[in-house]
Amino acid sequence: MNTSDSSSEHWRQALLEGAAELGLPISEAELHAYRAHLHLLLEHNRAASLTTITDPAEIAIKHFLDSLICLQIRDIAPDETVADIGSGAGFPGLVLAVARPAAHYTLIEATKKRAAFLQRAVTNLSLPNVTIIPGRAEAIGRRPDLRESYDLVLSRAVAPLPVLLEYSLPLTRLGGHFLAYKGPAGDEELQQSGDALETLGGRIAHVHRVDLPRAMGRRTLIEVEKFAPTPSRYPRRPGIPAKRPL
Repeated sequence: MNTSDSSSEHWRQALLEGAAELGLPISEAELHAYRAHLHLLLEHNRAASLTTITDPAEIAIKHFLDSLICLQIRDIAPDETVADIGSGAGFPGLVLAVARPAAHYTLIEATKKRAAFLQRAVTNLSLPNVTIIPGRAEAIGRRPDLRESYDLVLSRAVAPLPVLLEYSLPLTRLGGHFLAYKGPAGDEELQQSGDALETLGGRIAHVHRVDLPRAMGRRTLIEVEKFAPTPSRYPRRPGIPAKRPL
């Protein structure tokens, strides 16, 4: 077995064992797609700065399984619309699009190289249910065709929660949900988000804590329900939410 084969096997073993531990079965077809995603990630990582994680087992758990834990909390139904803000290398959006292919996904990515990688991945993985939109979330959230149109909005490792709420809730439909993937700082960020929630029309539905397999960390997933329309002045122009959080 050469080095590449060995790395792929370590990734596969960690992925399947971790999925079983979390109660998230992975089919052979999904495994095939995820392996193709992995190979693209490793091939283009240096050029597009996709991830700092290089160990195959860590990639399996901290990227692929971390993306899938959303499904422990809220499944994605056929024909639902899902937006992934700051999708980067496709985590969680591409991974979920493979797992729930009857839904429709929009991956939003401001960095041109990463957006190009996502488009390449969508083509190579043959995912007709995925659309890539290059650009800033603040600008996309003001588009009349997309504003308050998504059943579920996701964001992982992008910004502090008060900032994420201004990126995400303008895109979330009334009655829909925003799910923020957070680490240990999630509870602290939540305490700082009361004004943003009230202003943007969101309220906390649940806070979920999940331990990743192989003791690779704890995730705090903050689920926000959209109960009122977001005022038309939000999101503010690009860069302002991060500089002056609500």
